Amino acid sequence: MGLILEEKIIEIKNLSKRFKNLQAVDNLSLSVFKGDVFGFLGPNGAGKSTTIRMLLSLISPSAGDIELFGKPLKNNRKDILKKVGAIVEKPDFYGYLSAYNNLEILGKLSKTDVSRKRIMELLELVGLEKRYKSKVKTFSHGMKQRLGLAQALLHDPELIILDEPTTGLDPQGMKEIRDLIIHLSKDKQKTIFLSSHILYEVELVASRMIILNKGKKQVEGYVKDLLNANRLKVAFEVDNDEKVKELLSTTQWIERIDTITTGKVILNLEQNEIASINKFLIENNIAVSAVVPTRSLEEYFLNITEKAVK
Repeated sequence: MGLILEEKIIEIKNLSKRFKNLQAVDNLSLSVFKGDVFGFLGPNGAGKSTTIRMLLSLISPSAGDIELFGKPLKNNRKDILKKVGAIVEKPDFYGYLSAYNNLEILGKLSKTDVSRKRIMELLELVGLEKRYKSKVKTFSHGMKQRLGLAQALLHDPELIILDEPTTGLDPQGMKEIRDLIIHLSKDKQKTIFLSSHILYEVELVASRMIILNKGKKQVEGYVKDLLNANRLKVAFEVDNDEKVKELLSTTQWIERIDTITTGKVILNLEQNEIASINKFLIENNIAVSAVVPTRSLEEYFLNITEKAVK
């Protein structure tokens, strides 16, 4: 049997962008495959938004190549962008028009034949169906973000590029957008390029990721491989750390101790072991006031970017 190659939706080769004295993107290469939810991570000023603007042909690279759907972007811009939906920074709308009318007009401007049924389906998908008649000027920032998502999906794109899509949303809204991203990937077979500074959100939805710092790629790969995602650092806040150490020394958990400080014991655990340890401590008369897992992606991200600075 021959080797089955994954279809590349985005391929960036040796991409650079310089603004006068600022090297915003520096010799960046990456690949995004069909069906990926690809996490694009990095601190402020890492070059994420500049890269996205080059992907959307809003600015030109100083050097390097971009291919989308197997074709060079610079020679096939019009055909390629028909298959791409995007939110870049803050979505903008006609404030005096309703959510429905905005999508209707934007569909016509993009020469997309959008039916009333399609618009209402999208508004329901992003949780705005009950406000479809409301003027957008009455919307909160988070609601405008939702409407921006609906706009990006109007023409049923194959590739969706999202630049900080949960900005301004409350925790419930963030969860809804996260569920929507998973739905678009798994149920609709969309490829999603997700730029975010909310590391925990990316860990929950991304299949592959890259970490960018000062315009340079630090690491790229499958999230589960990079993070050893089952293993967490879990801090137990306790009333007697010395007694906890003594208790754990007589069990298999002794090898899982990371650090012990006054009132706190940190263990390296898998998700399904947290409840067992907690139960063990309580049954041995240890008062546990808090159990705090450290998100592995955040820790990994900080380690990578701190090494890059040194």
